[in-house]
Amino acid sequence: MILSEKLEHGMEYENGQENIEKLRRIGGQILAASRDELYLGMRFLDVALSSFVYQMDSEVHPFGTDGGAIYFHPRELGGLYRENRILVNRGYLHMVYHCLFRHMVKQISFGETEREAVFFLWDLSCDIAVERLIDGNYHRSVRYSKNLLRRDTYGRLEREADGKVLNAERIFRLLRKWDLTEEKWQKLRQEFYVDDHRYWENKSPDEKPPNPDLNRKWQEINEEMETDLETFSKEASEKSGDLLGQVRVENRERYDYREFLRKFSVYREELGVDADTFDYTFYSYGLSLYGNMPLIEPQETKEVKKIEEFAVVIDTSMSCSGELVKKFLEVTYDVLGRSESFFKKVNVHIIQCDEEVQSDVKITCAEDLETYMENLTLYGEGGTDFRPAFSYVDQLIRDGEFEHLRGLLYFTDGYGIYPEKMPGYQTAFVFAEEEAEERQVPPWAMKIMLDETLE
Repeated sequence: MILSEKLEHGMEYENGQENIEKLRRIGGQILAASRDELYLGMRFLDVALSSFVYQMDSEVHPFGTDGGAIYFHPRELGGLYRENRILVNRGYLHMVYHCLFRHMVKQISFGETEREAVFFLWDLSCDIAVERLIDGNYHRSVRYSKNLLRRDTYGRLEREADGKVLNAERIFRLLRKWDLTEEKWQKLRQEFYVDDHRYWENKSPDEKPPNPDLNRKWQEINEEMETDLETFSKEASEKSGDLLGQVRVENRERYDYREFLRKFSVYREELGVDADTFDYTFYSYGLSLYGNMPLIEPQETKEVKKIEEFAVVIDTSMSCSGELVKKFLEVTYDVLGRSESFFKKVNVHIIQCDEEVQSDVKITCAEDLETYMENLTLYGEGGTDFRPAFSYVDQLIRDGEFEHLRGLLYFTDGYGIYPEKMPGYQTAFVFAEEEAEERQVPPWAMKIMLDETLE
C-alpha cells in the first residue's frame, strides 16, 4: 500500500500508538517530498521551505501553519497527495508565502460587531494574494490550470488596483468595496481556500500582540530572499510571477503614522489624576481610621508625553492630485483630533507650498482644525521646490513662533529640489504614489508611502 493510501485510509489495519507514529511519519515524508520538489525549481526559497517542523493534527483541514510548524490531517493530506501531488506542492508553497508576508501576525482593525466579517475578508484576501502568485508561477512543480472564476477575480482586482502591487492588504481594501451576495462570497472563499488559518496569531481571542520573534524570523528570511531574487536568482524570479514585487512592498521600510508622530512628543504636566503615583494603602487606612478623611489624595496633575508643536507642509504643485492632498489632510485631521496624541492646546502650522509658500494656517486647538477642514482651499499649482518651506519654518523658529518644534511632515509626489543641509528638526516626506518608492530622499529624512498609511 503506497504512502497516500495508508494516510487516506487511516491505516485501519493497525491500531494503537504504533499506528499514530506511522501516520505521523508518512505525513512528514509526503511534506518533505513536496519541500524537496519545490526546492529543485525555486532554490531561492531554501531557507523558507526548511523552516518548519511537521505535526499531525486531526482537527486541521487539510493542513495549516503558525509560522513554526506545518500541521496536517493525515487522511486529508493522503487524499490530496493521491489525487495530485501538485496540489500538495501548491499547498506547501501557499503556506510559505503566508509566512513570508507575515499574514498570520498582522493586526487587523475591526469594530465590535464586525469581527467575523473582517476576518472572513482578511482570510480571503491573503489566500487570493498567494494563490495569484502561485498561479502566475511557471515552475512545473506548481503549474495548474485556472478556472473562469479565478481568471475573472484576478482580472477585476488588477483593473481596480490600476497597476499597483496586489498584496493582501490592497486586495483586502478592494474587496471591502465589493457588493456581492452571500452566495458569491462563499463561492470565492471555497475557490481560494487552501489551508486552515486557525493557528494564526491574529485570530487569538484575547488579542495578544503577535510573537515578535516569529515576525523577526520571517522578516529576515524575506529580506535575504529579496537580495537573492535581485542577484543570483534573477532568472528564477522571472518565472515566479509577481513574487519580487510583493517582496519589495513587504520589505519596504514603514512608519505607522501615529507611531511616527510620537517621535515628536515632549513631556509636560497636564490636568488629570496620576494613578501611577497614588498609594491606595494610605488612602484606605485614612478612611478606616477617620471615617471620611484619606491620608493622601491623588495628584491633580500628571506628566504625559504628547505632541505640542508640529509643522505640516503640503505640496500644492500641479503634479500633486488635489484628491490625494485632501485625503492626506483628512487623515491628518483624524490623528491631530485624537486627545491621546496631542495636548489640548497645540501649535501646529499647516503650510501650503509649491515653488514658494502660498499659505500658513496656525492650529491651536481641535476647533481650529475643524474650521480649517470645513473651509479647505488649495493654493498654488506651480512648480515644486522644497527649500522655501524649510526656510519659512526656520524663520518661524527664529521669530519665536515655535519654541520646541520637533518635526515636519511634508506631503508630496517627490518631484522637486531638496534642501542640501539637514534641518534642526526631524523630517518625513509622505509620497503620494506607490511608484515613488524608487525616489530618493535626503539621508536625514524619513520616507512614508501614502498607500500604507492612508487607504
